[in-house]
Amino acid sequence: MRKLEGLKPEKVFRYFEDICAIPRGSGNEEAVSRYCMDFAEKRGLTAYRDESNNVIITKESSKGYENAPGVILQGHLDMVCEKNADCTADFTKDGINVLVDGDFVRADGTTLGGDDGIAVAMMLAILDDDSLSHPRLECVFTTEEETGLYGAEALDTSRLKGRRLINIDSEKEGIFTVSCAGGMECDCVLPAAWQEADGCFYEIWVDGLHGGHSGSDIHKERANSNILMGRLLCMLDEVVEFRLAELAGGLMDNAIPRSTRALLCVSSEETDKLEEKLQEIDSVYKREYASADPDITVHFQKSGERTGRVLTPRSASLLLFLLHNAPNGVVRNSMDIPGLVQTSLNLGILKLEEQAATLIFSVRSSVESEKEELGRRLRHMTEFLGGTCVQKGDYPGWEYRQESSLRDAMVSIYERMYGKKPRVLAIHAGLECGFFSGKMEDLDCVSIGPDLFGAHTPEERLSISSTERVYEFILEVLKELRQA
Repeated sequence: MRKLEGLKPEKVFRYFEDICAIPRGSGNEEAVSRYCMDFAEKRGLTAYRDESNNVIITKESSKGYENAPGVILQGHLDMVCEKNADCTADFTKDGINVLVDGDFVRADGTTLGGDDGIAVAMMLAILDDDSLSHPRLECVFTTEEETGLYGAEALDTSRLKGRRLINIDSEKEGIFTVSCAGGMECDCVLPAAWQEADGCFYEIWVDGLHGGHSGSDIHKERANSNILMGRLLCMLDEVVEFRLAELAGGLMDNAIPRSTRALLCVSSEETDKLEEKLQEIDSVYKREYASADPDITVHFQKSGERTGRVLTPRSASLLLFLLHNAPNGVVRNSMDIPGLVQTSLNLGILKLEEQAATLIFSVRSSVESEKEELGRRLRHMTEFLGGTCVQKGDYPGWEYRQESSLRDAMVSIYERMYGKKPRVLAIHAGLECGFFSGKMEDLDCVSIGPDLFGAHTPEERLSISSTERVYEFILEVLKELRQA
């Protein structure tokens, strides 16, 4: 039984529910890519799929639009896979359990994948409606956007004829995005050496955080559980002699981590001192983040006395130094565009494994030299401590275009439909428009989307009414784009 039955636009939510049933975390898009190819084949549409599972589906112009310049519609197939601690969903095998909650569609305990599944659903609905008026359409479905825009980077754009692109990956209705930051991933790796130790083991969590998108939410000063765990361990180290056995937090480099866990070993004589300090730190964090993260908590559980494997003192000391001193959050705000973050980074993933401890950062900036400098700082610090820093997934920013007939037309249509002007903005989050505009000469791009809240977290929810309005707006834009 369909849970989104009756929602409007009907076809949009039908296709959205279809793709929600398909596991499609970044790097696992083969099935949803095949679904798009099957969709095109059943409707006699020209389709192409590359080795990265990117898909291009083409629909020729409707009657009367034969001479109109083509339009590219674009969104990404993959989603961020985050879930609550008590959720048993396996993102490699399970679909998303969608729910209707008033004006919102949300998921049960996981991310929804509205980012960017709603774009996929809108494009499929447009392709499936022969009653619409439109120029030649090229619908581009990319992969691995959430982990570094790898699909857009790999796509052979010479296959695309259009030079007007509407990206449907923004998250606020009435905002037209026309510029974005570039970014990259930095993996800082420190060698791990182990030994055996006897003592009382404690599991410790920094938990209950809001998290969020490391681009669009970084300015909200939300707590990063990985950073706060590093601070906690350094504060503990001042009063308690402990050994570090396990450490893990975060699932995606571009999601602000909500929960981090450590396993420590202490002597039985110091357990009271450890528990007292942890309770003190819990009070400190609750006071500091009362507004940004009111549900933050430091909690612990004693797991008994035993012999176990722990990091050597030197390995632990080097890891804590890097974790406590690495930059994180907003580094610089734009002096030209009020309210815009210019440069930032997010420690999204922290893991301690057999051979090494790894800290994975998402670095963003609309100024290329500042992005490079942040990468340089992380590399310098890590190498100084005897580790390595690998930079990958480097993607370009999207520069503002002074002359844009597409932007002007969309602003005019929006104002006519809704009686008010949209906001035309640059954003700190990364968009694939940077890769497309860099590879396609004279490409005119605008990014839009319906209201989507809590992206990259299990609190993600998509507005039903906003989806309907944005879809109607896109249809009207396509109808009006007869001229160059």
